[in-house]
Amino acid sequence: MPLVPTADLLHAAVGRRTGLAAFNVILLETAEALVDAAEQTGLPVILQISQNCVAYHGSLDPIASATLALARESTAHVAVHLDHAEDEQLARRAVESGFGSVMYDGAALDYEHNVAATVRVVEHAHANDVLVEAELGEIGGKDGAHAPGVRTDPDEARRFVEETGVDALAVAVGSSHAMTERTASLDLDLIARLRHAVPVPLVLHGSSGVADETIEAAIRAGITKVNVSTHLNRFFTDAIRAYLAAHPDVVDPRKYVREGRSAVTREAARLMTLFDVAGGTESAQR
Repeated sequence: MPLVPTADLLHAAVGRRTGLAAFNVILLETAEALVDAAEQTGLPVILQISQNCVAYHGSLDPIASATLALARESTAHVAVHLDHAEDEQLARRAVESGFGSVMYDGAALDYEHNVAATVRVVEHAHANDVLVEAELGEIGGKDGAHAPGVRTDPDEARRFVEETGVDALAVAVGSSHAMTERTASLDLDLIARLRHAVPVPLVLHGSSGVADETIEAAIRAGITKVNVSTHLNRFFTDAIRAYLAAHPDVVDPRKYVREGRSAVTREAARLMTLFDVAGGTESAQR
């Protein structure tokens, strides 16, 4: 089916009071796995390409073209999103490439500079009917960023959304990027206060470090978009390690990468189902 605008999926999830899965693309095989999961479950998914992913592949076009093609050819509801872009020009290129949404990450900037840069991205994106996510209260866990004790202030969040015109807001509520153990403790009361303070959907980054039951509680408290990357990467890598240990003579990468892809499909499908029912309403797209 045609590429689905991120806004359509996000607003539908808000209306159902469920979570919306947003999973990071690392390789073509992970993108294929995520689309397979969406088709198997009949649930929507956002495929996310981060600035780090773009750097790994050398430029935006190769991985973006492949991901957009998979989304367009899928029978599922699939949107494509640029994740954690600190480069304004990269955000512009993603808009022009057909992405349904972009996240401009100015969280490392002071408040006024973050607002100014975010406004520039919003103006360009909205002129092309593209949704913009932003971050307020830097979420820890990558490259020495501050600890996950940081919290987004509801009053500042309301002001930031009003001044920038962003369509979704990633908030710091206790999660941390790149965690390999699911031990993060979320401030559920803060999520509820942010939900009442901010007129746009809330996004949980660093969800790989959050246990299932805590993610469910966060969705009930007001989180809509749930970002996961490291958790699925671990399933991919563990499956490949297991296959190579059992087949030490294999040299065809298709044989072991296929195992990683299948493992991601299974776990992504499980998470998508978990997020979809967490708010207490079955998906209307089943």
